[in-house]
Amino acid sequence: MSVRVVVADDQALVRAGFVSLISATEDLTVVAEAADGHDAVAAAQAHHPDVVLMDVRMPRLDGLAATRAITEDGSLAGVRVVMVTTYELDEYVFEALRAGASGFVTKDVRADELRDAIRVVASGQALLSPSVTRRVVDAFAARPSMPTAPERLRALTDRERDVLELVGQGLSNEEVAGRLHMSPLTAKTHVSRILSKLGARDRAQLVVVAYETGLVAP
Repeated sequence: MSVRVVVADDQALVRAGFVSLISATEDLTVVAEAADGHDAVAAAQAHHPDVVLMDVRMPRLDGLAATRAITEDGSLAGVRVVMVTTYELDEYVFEALRAGASGFVTKDVRADELRDAIRVVASGQALLSPSVTRRVVDAFAARPSMPTAPERLRALTDRERDVLELVGQGLSNEEVAGRLHMSPLTAKTHVSRILSKLGARDRAQLVVVAYETGLVAP
């Protein structure tokens, strides 16, 4: 089954390049294009794509606000957003995570990397490279008096907190399993339960929760 994609970028040439690359891939289909955030949200509502490839900086409504509008719309619960940034350590990376973005790619991304990114996010996973996770750490380190909300974690078991702490550090299911002496399948099950209990969309939001609650400290 083809992964359905909306491409949102205010630069016509960049947008056309992404559309051409995606359309040439057998298991990916572009269902709509958007030149600004308003059009991106409207396209998501009209087409219910699997993934929105969203530029950060756009007129009328920027990519952050558009992402937030999509992730807060209950009717678009299955739509995932991949942010397109100029640099991997874009100043908006952390805010994009908080807005509900599931992954990031840079505008100079290789064709195979873009295809893989779309597939990964469409499958319900998050696309967080070590440097992006580092960016989250740095963002919190720059906040000397960040209030925490540990009560949000009360629904979790001790083992689930252990798993969330490691996910917050950027570890994969396999790495979590190795650290906690469990099978990768068990680690995956724990992550799924944590997502459900915390009402998080994917691992990207779990990283944010881990820092915001103080479970992981910079």
